[in-house]
Amino acid sequence: MSSDTHTMKKLYTCNIILLLAVFLFATAGAALAATTQEVKIQADSAFAAREYKQARDLYLQLAGQGQSLSVYYNLACTYYRLEDYPNSVLWFERAAKLDPSDENVKHNLAMARGKTIDRITPAHEMFFVSAWHSLTRSMSVTAWAHTAIWLFVITLLMAGIYLWGQNIVLRKIGFFSAIIGIFLCIMSNICAYSQRYYNLHHSAGILMQPAVTVKSTPEKNGNDLFVIHQGTRVEIKDDSMKDWVEISIADGKSGWIQRNTFQEI
Repeated sequence: MSSDTHTMKKLYTCNIILLLAVFLFATAGAALAATTQEVKIQADSAFAAREYKQARDLYLQLAGQGQSLSVYYNLACTYYRLEDYPNSVLWFERAAKLDPSDENVKHNLAMARGKTIDRITPAHEMFFVSAWHSLTRSMSVTAWAHTAIWLFVITLLMAGIYLWGQNIVLRKIGFFSAIIGIFLCIMSNICAYSQRYYNLHHSAGILMQPAVTVKSTPEKNGNDLFVIHQGTRVEIKDDSMKDWVEISIADGKSGWIQRNTFQEI
């Protein structure tokens, strides 16, 4: 009997500790959320008051706490107001990576790029490649995933109408709608996977130094190939070396630059 009582006391103590831990975690999470919201309000107020340096510091603080489309976008706008166009491009690019379909981000990114020095004509792509890229980047990964789920639900409803419908016309509508629905559902999943794969395996950066000479080899005495300037987007081809990175630019030119000359998107 005393053994059972001792066991019950241990279980009771464990439950109390568990409840306290859950309460402390919940309290800490609520406090962090409240603090984050307070900093966001302060940053927005500073931006509205044209105190852009203060707003920049506050938005950077928020950006360090996790990914946020609104924070990245506001930070990019703040850098634009400070006429720091390379950082403005960088943060607009990071916002576009979170949601490539956001029209405000795309419009302002184009404006920020227009303030940079280099005017690079993109290399020609095959029509179907450009069309596929436009399709997959027309929505975010999350939006594509949600679309796939809704299409799957609709497909099930249409399949149900086909299987158990009494009217022949409704059954035909259900059958063909289910076929179309499952095709669109598969396509949505492919688009979501394609964009996620691109985000995970494709790296790019924005040049931060006023001017950088691209080298033919990963060494300072390598042959000079061409010069690019701050704000230019570079695609990372080889990231295996410690101090040097092989890059390419939109027109297809490639070479090596030092790692400390750009920031990764």
